Amino acid sequence: MAVRTIEVRERVMARNDELAAGVRERLARAGVPAFNLISSPGAGKTALLEASARLLAGLKLGAISGDLATDNDARRLQRAGIPSRTITTGQACHLDAEMIHHSLHGFPWDGLDVLFIENVGNLVCPAIYDLGQEANVVALSLTEGEDKPLKYPVMFQRADLVLLTKADLLPHLDVEVSRITDSLARVIPDPQVILLSAHTGQGLDRWRVWLEARRASVAAVSHRHASHP
Repeated sequence: MAVRTIEVRERVMARNDELAAGVRERLARAGVPAFNLISSPGAGKTALLEASARLLAGLKLGAISGDLATDNDARRLQRAGIPSRTITTGQACHLDAEMIHHSLHGFPWDGLDVLFIENVGNLVCPAIYDLGQEANVVALSLTEGEDKPLKYPVMFQRADLVLLTKADLLPHLDVEVSRITDSLARVIPDPQVILLSAHTGQGLDRWRVWLEARRASVAAVSHRHASHP
């Protein structure tokens, strides 16, 4: 029975990876970078994207938002000026590549400059699913404490960037940023970390610079595809 379980899991993941590769190829050819934004519930993913809409006002942003039961986050993003689509997962605690593949149909993604994938709030399940993204961005709220990277190492090992959110609350918390970065360094050889607050704007310029650098790398790949169809 255990062998069958492993075989089924391998088939599921192989199918996911195949679809993710197709999503990545489509996005790359259009020069649209997708960023998989992951966190625990309440870490501030939607607030970050609302702030990003103001920060990147000259760019066309879009979002696919995963939620178990509501479209609340997508409606917030729509009000912020980000065209958004909800994936309601029911009992699933993560998004997968098939969900993203289907969500791109009928969604004006090919005219975007940046596509955000706001994953379901969870630091476990989303870690193993490739969605065709350019990069994984993990948002870790300072209110969650200092040892989350040690408790959820797989998630942080797959992070291209870690955002320490809610920095404006730091004076009111018994938390040391140095202890969080030390925990990160134990699971990631060279962690990229930005301390930020969507409320005050702290760190958002560094977030913008990081996004623009990754966007430029995808644009270069798209140009090479166009030159050599």
